[in-house]
Amino acid sequence: MDFPITRIKGGVGAAKGFLTGGVSCGIKNPDSDRLDLALIYSEVPSVAAGAFTTNRVQAAPVKVSKNHFADGDVRAIVVNSGNANACTGVQGIQDARTMCKGVAKPLKLRRTQVGVCSTGVIGLPMPMSRVEPRMEELVASLDKKKGNDVARAIITSDTREKELAISFDIDGHRVRLGGCVKGAGMICPSMATMLCFITTDANLSQSCLERAVKESVEESFNRITIDGDMSTNDTVMVMANGASGMPLVARGSEGCKQFRDALGWLMLELAKEIVRDGERVTKFVTVKVEGARTHLDAKKVAEAVCKSALVKSSWNGEDPNWGRIIHAVGYSRARIREELIDIHIGGKAACLGGLQAETPMEDLRKIVAKPEFEIVINLNRGEAGYTMYSSDLSPEYVDFNRSEYAYWKQARKDGLV
Repeated sequence: MDFPITRIKGGVGAAKGFLTGGVSCGIKNPDSDRLDLALIYSEVPSVAAGAFTTNRVQAAPVKVSKNHFADGDVRAIVVNSGNANACTGVQGIQDARTMCKGVAKPLKLRRTQVGVCSTGVIGLPMPMSRVEPRMEELVASLDKKKGNDVARAIITSDTREKELAISFDIDGHRVRLGGCVKGAGMICPSMATMLCFITTDANLSQSCLERAVKESVEESFNRITIDGDMSTNDTVMVMANGASGMPLVARGSEGCKQFRDALGWLMLELAKEIVRDGERVTKFVTVKVEGARTHLDAKKVAEAVCKSALVKSSWNGEDPNWGRIIHAVGYSRARIREELIDIHIGGKAACLGGLQAETPMEDLRKIVAKPEFEIVINLNRGEAGYTMYSSDLSPEYVDFNRSEYAYWKQARKDGLV
C-alpha cells in the first residue's frame, strides 16, 4: 500500500457501530464450555458483500446466506462451530433459517438481513435443541469490545484465534477495518476451507464494496493451499456501515481504490495466518512464478507445485528436491519449455535452464530447514506472474485427520443419527 496504516485492537469488533458477542452451546460436546456460537451486529444500516465456496456441494448456511446477500442489505451475522450443517437436506435449510430468525427478532431485523455460517463436521444435523435456547443470551452478549469472542467461537481444528484490525485515512477521514478468520485444514484455492468476517465503518457504495471484496478475495484466500481440499462451507462476509461519518465513497473513486488496497492487505495477512496455522504443518512456503506467457499459465504452475503431495512431503523432510518441483511444472498444462526453466530456493539457484545448478545441496538444505522460505520459478517465456502460499504435508496431518469424526459418537447420543 502507498498510504500509512495503523494496527489497532479489537479484531472484527474494532470498527465503529459494530457489536460482537459469543456464547457456549456445546454444539460438538455438551460438556464443553468453549465458545461455539457468535454474533456480529451493526447498530446502524450497512451494506454487505460476500464470497462463497465454488464447491458444487454447498452447505445449508451457504445457500441461505447467498440469497440474503443478493441485495447487500445485511446487518448481522450469526455463526457456529462444531457442525457444518452440510449435506443435511431440507432440515438443514430450515435450521439455518431458524438461526437467522433467532437473532433477527430481538434485533428488530428481517430474517433476510442476517447472514449465517457454520463450520465443523459434514453430514450431521445441527443440534438445534442446544442452539435455539441460547439465542437470547447470544444477543444479550453483544458488546463493543468482544471481537475476540467471535474469533474464538469460530475455530475448529485451528490452534489459535486469528484476527487483525487497522485504521487509515480515506480523503482525510479516519476509518477502521477489522476482521477474523478460521481455517487450518481442507485448504485449497477457489476459497479455502475457511470462514472470514470483516467489518468497516467506512461509508461505501454497494458497488464499491462488492468490487473490493471480489478482487481482494482473488488475491488472498484464493491463493492459499494446505492439503488441496475445498470445503462445502467456505465464506467471506464483509459489512460496511459508514459510522465513521465520512461522505459516501463511490466505485471508481480514489477513495474506493484506497479501501480496496487496505482490504486486500488485511485479507492477505489473514490468509497467510491460515497457512501458518495449518493442521500440523511445519513450513510456510511462498511460491512465486515469473516469466509466464499468460497469467493463467503462471497460475497453473503455482497451483500444481503448491498442491503436489510429493513436493509438500519433501518440504516436510527438509529436502530441497527441485526435481519434484519441475515435474509438477511439467504436468501443470501451462505452456513451458523445459530448457528455459529456472528454480531458485531462498534466493539460491537450484535449477538453471532445466538442469542442476552449481549451488551446493547443503546450502539449499539449510534454507528448506527454516520454518519459512520462498521458491521462485521463472519460466522465461513472458512477463506474467502469480504468487501462492502453501505448507508442507506432515505425518501428523494424516494422523490428526484419521480421528476427526469422533463427533459421530456424540451425534448418536443426541439422537441425530
